[in-house]
Amino acid sequence: MAVFAVLSSVCATAFAWLLSFLFIAFLAYCFYIKYIHMKYDHIPGPPRNSFFLGHSPTFVRIMKNDGIVHNKFLEWAETYGPVYRMNILHYIILVVTCPEATKEILMSPKYPKDRFLYKRMFNLFGQRFIGTGLVTAIDHETWYKQRRIMDPAFSTLYLRGLMGTFNERAEKLMDKLSDLADSSTQANMLQLVNCVTLDVIAKVAFGVDLDLLSNNSPFPKAIETCLKGIVYQVRDSLFQFKPKNWPFIDEVRKACRLLRTTGAQWIRDRRTAMQNGDDVPKDILTQIIKTAATEKNMSEEDEEFMLDNFVTFFIAGQETTANQLAFCIMELARHPEILDKVTKEVDDVIGMKQEISYDDLGKLVYLSQVLKETLRIYPTAPGTSREIHGDMIIDGVHLPGGFTCMLSSYAMGRMEKFFKETLKFDPDRFHPDAPKPYYCYFPFALGPRSCLGKNFAQMEAKVVMAKLLQRFDFSLIPGQTFDLQDTGTLRPKSGVICTVKHRKYKN
Repeated sequence: MAVFAVLSSVCATAFAWLLSFLFIAFLAYCFYIKYIHMKYDHIPGPPRNSFFLGHSPTFVRIMKNDGIVHNKFLEWAETYGPVYRMNILHYIILVVTCPEATKEILMSPKYPKDRFLYKRMFNLFGQRFIGTGLVTAIDHETWYKQRRIMDPAFSTLYLRGLMGTFNERAEKLMDKLSDLADSSTQANMLQLVNCVTLDVIAKVAFGVDLDLLSNNSPFPKAIETCLKGIVYQVRDSLFQFKPKNWPFIDEVRKACRLLRTTGAQWIRDRRTAMQNGDDVPKDILTQIIKTAATEKNMSEEDEEFMLDNFVTFFIAGQETTANQLAFCIMELARHPEILDKVTKEVDDVIGMKQEISYDDLGKLVYLSQVLKETLRIYPTAPGTSREIHGDMIIDGVHLPGGFTCMLSSYAMGRMEKFFKETLKFDPDRFHPDAPKPYYCYFPFALGPRSCLGKNFAQMEAKVVMAKLLQRFDFSLIPGQTFDLQDTGTLRPKSGVICTVKHRKYKN
């Protein structure tokens, strides 16, 4: 009994100390949040919903109502000016819509990608996702090493060599659309272009033939699930602590494992081929393996690093291009005069040719304008963010260092002071003789961390659109919405459901 009494006394004392420690830690955290508020509250911004959660409840409410958070960013930019603050827990995020500041921040390598967002892509709910791949690498040297090794896979010479694959995969889509036209079946254009872009990236980047227009695959669903997981992990601080969300969280983890397991198998197969002296393409997968080869002794972490870049390119090389194509089809169907003009250009440049050449793409000037205007209104990757360690002054407002700066291409692309009649779809904004937007249009980011696959994506989009315009007339099914869906990237909520008919050529 005496021993039990002593143990009880010790446990009670330890518990009291633990409670005291937790209480002191809680008070310290409260004081730290208060300090952050005092440090940045001179900057305009919307009222916080909560002392602890900041503006997070607003984002959660918008997501629950199936809304678009970026519309709120736009509304706040128009209300509070070119720089305003947001709070989430102890984090401070300053949203900047000032072209001069955008130029300074994005064009300089001294502002790294921010930990608040990109560390949350390292893993999703405890399961490694993108890790420290090319998109998420925060340290400049780590990123630069990867970028230098990956550059050859995106050189002009290599991209020219991809035209055959772009044409081949786009032809598969044309065959599918021809079947739908013959049977008078409605076409879900978002779903179809998703299949094509995923087919393309699998083939040209990893040497794998998925043929998704003919075969079922778990990959599109897995990618969508992971992207949704990012949205909830970033915007809802309490998401993973609510039991009702645990089934979805389990789905996200399984989707992450599927992508990484698939990548591991494809990497093993390619590495074996290289070791056997087989001819292998100089594609992204080969470059990923070469990156690892610079390490003398491969560790388990190095293997994970290769998978990070596999997942990065597998998703980034597919999702945004598919969404851009779907939005482009949607807007052309809504604007017959623009559709007629771009179709005439395709007829003049491509004619009846089935194989589109690299040189043909450069002549499709108006189609380029259409694609650029699509990304102005619907930037499929709606923004980027950087860490600012030193003090800055933006539009006369002093910003103490130590904050995350969010740069919203969605908000700037829809602000009247940068683009007149912002919601009007007008490709002539990007006419070669029109004044170029001054650091308020950056769908692929800008500067050293701009998208490596920009030219790849736009070549692919041009080939698909040119073939579609060359072969088919399409119109939107009445009654569908033109709303957006926010899955991390932006996509058309309706799926862009169209009727498709074979074009009738005039003699």
